[in-house]
Amino acid sequence: MTQPTDRPTASPTTRPRLLYVDNLRTALTVLVVLHHAAITYSNIPRWYYVETGTDPSGVLLDVLLLLDQAFFMGAFFLISGLFVPGSHDRKGTRRFLGERLLRLGIPLLAWLLLLRPLVTVGAYTAEREAAVQRGAELPYWQYYLHSFTPGPMWFVEVLLVFSALYVLWRHLAGKERRVSEAAPAPVTDRAPGAVAIVGFTVGLALVTYLWRIVIPMGVPLPVLGLPTPAYLPQYAALFAVGLIAARRGWPEGLSRPTGRIGFAAAAVAAVGILLLAVGSSGGTEFLGHGTWQSLMMAVLDSTLAVGIVLGLLVLFRERLGHQGRRRRFLSTHAYTVYLVHPVVLVALGYALSGVQAPAVAKFALLAVLAVPLCWAMAFAVRALPGARKVL
Repeated sequence: MTQPTDRPTASPTTRPRLLYVDNLRTALTVLVVLHHAAITYSNIPRWYYVETGTDPSGVLLDVLLLLDQAFFMGAFFLISGLFVPGSHDRKGTRRFLGERLLRLGIPLLAWLLLLRPLVTVGAYTAEREAAVQRGAELPYWQYYLHSFTPGPMWFVEVLLVFSALYVLWRHLAGKERRVSEAAPAPVTDRAPGAVAIVGFTVGLALVTYLWRIVIPMGVPLPVLGLPTPAYLPQYAALFAVGLIAARRGWPEGLSRPTGRIGFAAAAVAAVGILLLAVGSSGGTEFLGHGTWQSLMMAVLDSTLAVGIVLGLLVLFRERLGHQGRRRRFLSTHAYTVYLVHPVVLVALGYALSGVQAPAVAKFALLAVLAVPLCWAMAFAVRALPGARKVL
């Protein structure tokens, strides 16, 4: 008799936790903080507190945002995928889903009910004053619903959906192929070769290009509140790669030359993205709608994403594969930093509003202050009773 699919099964692929992946996740969390700090002073006013740049240096922040967006959230989804199969194997379906809801759902609710009201106070005050001048009233609940988005926690929202789809796939695979469920694919430590990597990148670029005919870059998805739905094919594809890589041991099998080639390809793609953006002269052809410029952008940002993820995995495995007390502290609190960093950035943004300086200088000042304060706030939050069970 075969085992029920909701019962934990022993997996021959169980491995010690990959500390270098934890360290990479910490670095990406820092990049998230820097990314949103850059938005504060960029020419892309999509944050809870913004000071649109009045000097040319704001364009440099726009460049940083364009390149960051091409890979860093996709890297988060790949890392998340790496830990999902083993977690499901150890806990079984019911416990896995329960802990997903606990560790993802409760922080999402905390953001929506507690933290989002804090970071939107300034914007609401301005909107309410504008409404009063028009002779109207704007209660907060109305503003909240009208401006509703999950903010940075869209990642958690999508990860919940991806996790549920993975469980559904496991359930269906268990019914259709019970032998493969009882005996997962063996660990090979042999990473995909150049042909497979190039083929994946080309396929991702093509799907992204077709997707952006319907949902171009810069267009949010109102139902789920995704700020960058144009990258959804990348997020799904890299999450799936993470699932497979966890079974096959691909991160350990990546060679050093693969990492170097990945970084080189990413650098070339980054230059191409900048040239394409500059060549558009303020146009929107590269954003989507089936144009040849959109096809080029899909190829370039897919290449950048795949290349830099390969390079980072090899770099952190070879150079940053250990954790002392400091790295362990940073890693332990990284998820909480992701949750609370908007509060820190918005508060500091208002505090620095009187400082007169170029956009890049204010970004640097905000970043230097925000990163340590985010970890300090995360430490305080995790010290609350019961918080460590969730965060």
